[in-house]
Amino acid sequence: MRKLYFLVPGTGKKFACGGLFAELKTFELAKQVCPSEIVTYRKKETDNLFLDDVLKQNNLDDVIFVISWGFDVPKLAQKLKYYNVIYHAHSAGYGFKLPSSIPIITVSRNTMGYWGQKSPNTLIYYLPNEISDEFNHLNINRDIDVLVQERKSSDYLLKQLIPALQTRCNVVVINHFVDDLSKLFNRSKVYLYDSAEYWAQQRVSEGFGLQPMEALACGCQVFSSVNGGLSDYLDPGFNCYKIAGYSTEYDVKRILKSVHSSKKLTLSPQMLAEYRSKNIIKRLETILEEINFFFDQTSQLKGDIRELTKIKISQLLVRKIVKKLFSN
Repeated sequence: MRKLYFLVPGTGKKFACGGLFAELKTFELAKQVCPSEIVTYRKKETDNLFLDDVLKQNNLDDVIFVISWGFDVPKLAQKLKYYNVIYHAHSAGYGFKLPSSIPIITVSRNTMGYWGQKSPNTLIYYLPNEISDEFNHLNINRDIDVLVQERKSSDYLLKQLIPALQTRCNVVVINHFVDDLSKLFNRSKVYLYDSAEYWAQQRVSEGFGLQPMEALACGCQVFSSVNGGLSDYLDPGFNCYKIAGYSTEYDVKRILKSVHSSKKLTLSPQMLAEYRSKNIIKRLETILEEINFFFDQTSQLKGDIRELTKIKISQLLVRKIVKKLFSN
């Protein structure tokens, strides 16, 4: 198989976010399938390759560049148009289009559906993000009634729901980076997550939503929004509860009921297995075999499937109208 170069702007604190952590996790798993390296393109780092230096090499036919950083993707795709490139798609909704010569690997079925509609002539695959094995039910005492992470939380959650809950139960709000989130989830009875408002402001979708799944894996009862990639695995009434249900007081009553109830909603072991490293590595092997075969052929074949452009859609609509008129 070809070597993979995972492109990220940098790996330092300046670039720290969920997308970077997820990409680095995928990189670690990919190393178990084929040679893989991190390549930065904004900041030079002593421990990693730098893109401009890599592109000075003569023969890069045996390399695949993996691009993923949403807002940088169009520029990177243009810069790498003469090389083998994969787009590892997290969030959807950035608005750009890619040539069908660039296969797309999506982290959620929600994102896969977006690209399936937007790029129907492109190879598209589904490779979920990993839920690390550390996120497991430890059966320890849960001394926190309700846990909330401030980042990405809605105004409703922070300014209405939490104040209403704080007078009735033990609420812990996290506004800083936590080294061992799994232990915090194992100490908590209920976890609240409401990101729809945050992603609406960003004008892109929730790519995956790791924290609700990590919380569920640790035995938390989850009250969450179901926007974007969260809809892949959250099933209100069966493995979670939908947050922001009509009124603040209604949410408070449901959450307190869950805090004091012995009835627990859980993710099935079968569903969790889909997001563990063993399954992801197996899927990645199959995906990379197909993509490597694709790149073996593209140098000999011409892409002759017409793209689904606005012009083509307009032509199809006109043809439909004309056909309908003459059939009458």
